[in-house]
Amino acid sequence: MVGVLLWMVFGLIVGAIAKLVMPGRDPGGIIVTMIIGIVGSLVGGFIGRALGLYGPESSGAGWFMSILGAILLLWLYRMLVAKRTT
Repeated sequence: MVGVLLWMVFGLIVGAIAKLVMPGRDPGGIIVTMIIGIVGSLVGGFIGRALGLYGPESSGAGWFMSILGAILLLWLYRMLVAKRTT
């Protein structure tokens, strides 16, 4: 149970950092931010390991790739929602 709560807090932090880096109007609230952070972390971690940039023990690189993955996911999310609303 504690692991799930830690994932949620980590996702919220990473999603919030991604939203701070990419300013603008964002659809969704805290739940969407949390989901973007969690899924972005998974995407960033997968890409980083696939490219051989770091291993599972590199926590600094993991944070960096998590934030980059969340930024990529936030950008895609904005593109999809913007097309739907216009």
